[in-house]
Amino acid sequence: MKQIRSYLFSVLILTACFSTSCGSTKENNKGTVIIGTQSPVMILGTYAALPRLENGRADIPKLIYQLNDLNANTYNWLIWTGDKDWDDLKLFLPEAKKHNISVWVSLVPPSESKPIFKYSSEPYGLDYIRWSKEIALLSAEFPNLIAFSIDDFVHNIDPKKYTPAYTPEYVGKMMDEIDKVNPDLKFIPCSYYKQIIKDDFAKIYGPLIDGILFPYRAESEGANLNNPDLIESEIAHIRTLFEKDFPIYIDLYSTAHSRLGSTTPAYIQKAIKYGSEHADGVLIYKHPNPTSDLDSEKYKIVKDGFARLSNFKK
Repeated sequence: MKQIRSYLFSVLILTACFSTSCGSTKENNKGTVIIGTQSPVMILGTYAALPRLENGRADIPKLIYQLNDLNANTYNWLIWTGDKDWDDLKLFLPEAKKHNISVWVSLVPPSESKPIFKYSSEPYGLDYIRWSKEIALLSAEFPNLIAFSIDDFVHNIDPKKYTPAYTPEYVGKMMDEIDKVNPDLKFIPCSYYKQIIKDDFAKIYGPLIDGILFPYRAESEGANLNNPDLIESEIAHIRTLFEKDFPIYIDLYSTAHSRLGSTTPAYIQKAIKYGSEHADGVLIYKHPNPTSDLDSEKYKIVKDGFARLSNFKK
């Protein structure tokens, strides 16, 4: 299943490059093919916290401007608190494509949905099989939609706790829906260190998924957001559990965690460097606001860090 999607993905990209004018990039063996390039480039992006208009709708021109200014080539669009997030995604995709920005889509799991939380991913709620189909259909229309993810995936696999639970059988049905429509779409769920390394997670779920979005929290020493020095060892350990070349995209906290507190600009600077050296891509959670007192310095750090890593010229 996963192998078939990867093969077709490669064929599609090669076909597109022969039939259209594809830009060139520096050789890099990490990451995912970005729309408009001939070779893989490192995923450099931000996640969630998109700028909004006064009416709550996404401010798409501002988001595009900020992503370009940040030297980002990817944005992870979270469907959650905005009741028009799904509709706005459809407006964002063609604009992102014009700027060679690849897009991921993230959903929230049952543990972050109604009735536990005020919001759910709408309009399809907890029907992740339906979501898989609809996101695949959208990715077939807009090829810059390259991946989708589910937040806290590893915390929602036990059917005794949540319904639906992401059992192997349920995830298999999700992948079947994707394969019927667009096998090139990647499923890259959010997965934490402690859950990845135990209970045969990699053995069971590795064949079903196309990579992991790895929120780094230094969990091998108990969990904190002040020590980026364990990025290398934690990623190295995770790589031993999966097949060779299994993609790992590090997710770095820019905004504060409810239990672990906030990160400093110096932490973000080091974490971007270490993440780029050992992961297949770097995403920043959340998208920094350049006009916010809390975010402005980190915005500059991300901008400078991504500029040094970019495989294309702005």
